[in-house]
Amino acid sequence: MGLAEMTESGVETQGDATAVEAVQGARVVTMSAAAVDRVKELLAAEDNERLMLRIFVSGGGCSGFQYGFSFDDSVNEDDLTFEYGGVTLAVDETSLDLLGGSEVDWVESLAGAAFQINNPNASSSCGCGSSFSV
Repeated sequence: MGLAEMTESGVETQGDATAVEAVQGARVVTMSAAAVDRVKELLAAEDNERLMLRIFVSGGGCSGFQYGFSFDDSVNEDDLTFEYGGVTLAVDETSLDLLGGSEVDWVESLAGAAFQINNPNASSSCGCGSSFSV
């Protein structure tokens, strides 16, 4: 599958039609304004303007799957990228199957501050929100 880039104004293709259909078929991960602002703050501290936020799902955690976050400066062949307010979000195709329709948020509370994924595909999640099951 090729890659597609989702922008707030629509879809720009950079690959085959299958990638565009995947994005248009609600296989999208969005970011809240608070998450975009926080990622911008974190990226400003780095010395690499090519960095993007990568979100992935791996096996493990107390509920079966766990969320992962990292900064990355390369796009893999199976990635879809989404652009929100100047922040690029990269998600591999396998993770997108479990994350489609999710929103990444930055939440600050008395317990601390962290990125949180509001995932409509999760049938249950752990108390801290870092793992889930489908």
